[in-house]
Amino acid sequence: MNYKNFSIGLTGGIGSGKTLVANMFADLGASVVDADEVARNLTAPGGEGIGPIRKEFGSQFIRPDGAMDRAMMREHVFSDARERLKLEAILHPLIRDVSLRQAQEAKGDYVIFVNPLLVELPIWHGMGTRVLVVDCPEELQVSRVMRRNNMSAEQVRAIMATQASREKRLSMADDVIENDRGIDEVARKVEYLHAAYKKLAENSAS
Repeated sequence: MNYKNFSIGLTGGIGSGKTLVANMFADLGASVVDADEVARNLTAPGGEGIGPIRKEFGSQFIRPDGAMDRAMMREHVFSDARERLKLEAILHPLIRDVSLRQAQEAKGDYVIFVNPLLVELPIWHGMGTRVLVVDCPEELQVSRVMRRNNMSAEQVRAIMATQASREKRLSMADDVIENDRGIDEVARKVEYLHAAYKKLAENSAS
């Protein structure tokens, strides 16, 4: 399999259900490369991102165990766009390099790049032959993240404000999974798309 011939860029706003959908595709045989998971590894103790983050932001953002203090950094960058851009300039080139390396080594039917900023940042444009958007109403996003992350509505909306609008994501989508109708409906759509993607991947390899 060559991910350069065929791959999927999966995106959606916070709380839309990207992880749920990605896990379903993985269960069916796709190889999933998750940018958030890559970022967590880069900012874990000994991760490649720790040195540059310490240099740019200071040791107060590094926990005693050597990992980035995610809660402190989140609060810092979401209140200041310039600081967020600094963090993105450090992490996103590293995330891209690791993601491409993982895709090169993938053994599944095809590769899915899961990335919440696929639409927003130019560095991610073109990651995926097709763009798959997981979509749901914004109020549902807010309630899910409040429940999952123990955040206030204001905190969730501040994060959403840094992401592309629902309309912009949908305008760039080749395929859409609506995640507001129950898990069985999502599973049916994933199975349908997986069969289509597998065929496209096979055709691109021939």
